[in-house]
Amino acid sequence: MKRFLSLFLLCCCLLGLCACGEQPAPAADRSGALAAPVYPSMAPRPNPDDYLKDNGWEMEEGYYTAMSAWRSDLQAMRRQPDGYAEGLEGYLAESIRQFLSGAEGENRVFSPLNLYMALAMLAEVTDGQSRQQILDLLGAASLEALREQAGALWRASYQNDGVTASVLASSLWLRQDMDYVPETLENLASYYYAYAFRGEMGSPDYDALLQGWLNEQTGGLLQEQAAGLHMEPKTVLALVTSIYFKAPWINEFQAYFTEDGSFFGPDGEEQVPFLHGSREIPWYWGAQFSAVGLGMENGGDLWFLLPEEGVTPEALLQDAEAMDFLLLRNKGAWAQQKTPLVHLTIPKLDVSSDLELSAGLQAMGLTEVFDSERSDFTPLTRDVEELYVSRVQHAARVKIDEEGCEAAAYTEILVAAEEAELEEPEPEEVYFVLDRPFLFVLTNADGLPLFVGLVNHPAE
Repeated sequence: MKRFLSLFLLCCCLLGLCACGEQPAPAADRSGALAAPVYPSMAPRPNPDDYLKDNGWEMEEGYYTAMSAWRSDLQAMRRQPDGYAEGLEGYLAESIRQFLSGAEGENRVFSPLNLYMALAMLAEVTDGQSRQQILDLLGAASLEALREQAGALWRASYQNDGVTASVLASSLWLRQDMDYVPETLENLASYYYAYAFRGEMGSPDYDALLQGWLNEQTGGLLQEQAAGLHMEPKTVLALVTSIYFKAPWINEFQAYFTEDGSFFGPDGEEQVPFLHGSREIPWYWGAQFSAVGLGMENGGDLWFLLPEEGVTPEALLQDAEAMDFLLLRNKGAWAQQKTPLVHLTIPKLDVSSDLELSAGLQAMGLTEVFDSERSDFTPLTRDVEELYVSRVQHAARVKIDEEGCEAAAYTEILVAAEEAELEEPEPEEVYFVLDRPFLFVLTNADGLPLFVGLVNHPAE
């Protein structure tokens, strides 16, 4: 039976997903996997230097053909149905407040999209009130609607063209001595691009395989956090999702202007390197904050929200106006803005956090899955009763420097058994100096938040 199930899952993953004209994941990504998904194919973004003619200023015709292929693939990925992100506002606001609050002078980094994907997969292996609580939290009317929205969010956030990367990954970690419902495993593979692994829960080899997979999917940014992950012998299933992001700024900062300066954190003054530059860009404000956004080559933005003097980032999380701005996908619609010459002083960042989310999720209404006597995991397996979620671990890290931004996150959910041009006027000038605790949000090209963070110490 187990051998049949392995072959069945492998065929489901490879045949079901390859039917869409996609390509298998690279061989290096499939090491040790029972089954691997296929990711959408994307033409590489051409490097202009590779197409210069001998005169050094004229481009070969092939460059424009390659650029056209790249743009076509990118536009196809981002062309999602109208309203595909509707209903997410409540989840985004509640989860950001829940998991960034209570930092107590430390940094907090959180990926709402990464957690969303993990919870969507959890909905697939539950039923009854256990599933309904997840659907309610994520703002989905049904499991079918959740699948459709999760797929659209995945595609809208995906890019992997050799210059920028925004890649979401999912995986199932199965127990070798149990049988699982084949249809559920097929759905996880088909709708969530999920890898599948099978091994001995609690063994060092299986833990090492999980840690290695996570390090590969997150560009090695979270090795320290991943090293602490361990699947207990009583674990029946681990659902693990990850997101990796790397993109250059549209306008890079010059390293020549980077210099140390004072950052006034909750523990006092500290010296950190600051990026400096001037841009004629929109500057936004509210009663308790000001904000700017810096464009990334993937079409997204990194937004910085600076609280007014005497206001903490935690207070902004409870401020309706600040949260409205943070979650507004089209920032151009914000009324309080102008376009001055903004002199930027931004600390180089390397911030991370490692959070256990179980208590926070229960506070947000997910109670059934944590209670072995009330949970319903019948779509997953009928071998064992009284299953429950024993741990939800979320780690994230964001780095920015002169060239751009790199970020990664993962979520691990363990299920266990009880057991004529006009002359423009000179722009007004604004000095935007991030020399005290602040918030940031990294969005995809459609304005949806991939990462949010609260920074008390720019360089951990």
